[in-house]
Amino acid sequence: MPVPHDIAAETELWDAYAKSAFDDEAKPGFCWTQYAGHGPGPELLGSPASVLEIGCGTGRALAHLAQQGVKTTGVDLSPRMARLAGGRWAPLGVRIQQAEVLDWLATDDARYDAVYSIFGAAWFTDPSRLFPLVRQHLLPGGVFVFSQPPAIPGAYGPQGMYKGGFAGKAMFTYRYSYKPAVWQRHLLRAGFTTAEARVVEAPEAGHIGTLIVRAHA
Repeated sequence: MPVPHDIAAETELWDAYAKSAFDDEAKPGFCWTQYAGHGPGPELLGSPASVLEIGCGTGRALAHLAQQGVKTTGVDLSPRMARLAGGRWAPLGVRIQQAEVLDWLATDDARYDAVYSIFGAAWFTDPSRLFPLVRQHLLPGGVFVFSQPPAIPGAYGPQGMYKGGFAGKAMFTYRYSYKPAVWQRHLLRAGFTTAEARVVEAPEAGHIGTLIVRAHA
């Protein structure tokens, strides 16, 4: 049964996050993992002429790709983040839209060589609803790649997450966690022809790894 996302409340949560996460001095950069300089890079996207990042946050990854000549579009739920990141990277040709990702994908008529998410919307959106829409927005042979922390053993499906600990205003959202094989099944059911999910180990033993999932249209 779908969990009851409150989009207005989640927008407030991500706006609060944007206030602390956005750095005017940040440089373009692309990393799938939570560890700087660790793991694969944008080569997982192939050689796209156009990309869409869902839940693009600070926009640094889009800016990196734009510097390589890629046509870049991002969508983010937070009005604050979309405004700040959109203004910061507009000189590079980056286009960032503020919207709830499912609503935006349902109305956007563009198609892309690659769609990706780095600890973004693919982590916080019901895959049974998101993946078919992503598939429709990929050009033939296109690729969908996303990364996020791997599931905690025994904790699968939608998981509630509070912002900023357990004190203060009750601001929360839901993230989605599954075993790699289950992510693969979700993607194949959505119409992707191939799907691979793996966990990249952290650079230090015993630390949290990164789930990276890649699928072809």
